[in-house]
Amino acid sequence: MKAAERRVWFAAPLVLLALAILLGLGTWQVKRLYWKEALMADIEERLSASAVPLADIEAMAKSGGDIEYRKVRLSGTFDHARERHFFATHQGRTGYYIYTPLTLADGRILFVNRGFAPFEMKEQAKRTEGQVTGEVAITGLARAPLVAKPSSLLPDNDIAKNIFYWKDLAVMASSVDIPSNRLVNLFVDADNTPNPGGWPQGGVTLIDLPNNHLQYAITWYGLALALVIVVGFAYFRNHKARDE
Repeated sequence: MKAAERRVWFAAPLVLLALAILLGLGTWQVKRLYWKEALMADIEERLSASAVPLADIEAMAKSGGDIEYRKVRLSGTFDHARERHFFATHQGRTGYYIYTPLTLADGRILFVNRGFAPFEMKEQAKRTEGQVTGEVAITGLARAPLVAKPSSLLPDNDIAKNIFYWKDLAVMASSVDIPSNRLVNLFVDADNTPNPGGWPQGGVTLIDLPNNHLQYAITWYGLALALVIVVGFAYFRNHKARDE
């Protein structure tokens, strides 16, 4: 067997393996594309649906359903003295999302993200008009609690300064002496209904689902095609050289 033929037989399995990997990655991205499009359509449907009572959301969560971004309505009384502050940016400004405990009619407590207050408005004394009293009705989006810190790059929550960098519901509650047996195991992001005085500013839920899977699929399939072209060109060039 000539040296050129030996090289072909040696390279063929590697080429086929590389081709299979590239095609597999492209196909995986196509599947991810269909999954992401279905997810985005589902979220859009949730956002356009009518708000349901909190009890419906809790029942769904208890059964293992996905409660994220589902519209919910509830009522209760805010306990502004125990609000928690989540570090955030909104419309180019640095500040905090104001998470305030809402005491429900049955005595349980749920943290409501009332919205954004800029850095200089962190202290309650600077936004007293927004500290509404008495029973209030809230419409917003249900949000599931996080089970762990999303990333090791995030700073640890600073309990002493009341600055949270990730939404640790259990710690938010324990830091203001809310017992776990009274805590509702979810958050609600309030809608953009204006608060007195303008702060906090509601309707801050960020729904960011990047969908680049089509581009990735085209890239992987394009590399597979390029591999076939390069190998085919090399094969025919060697074949022509042998004939000569």
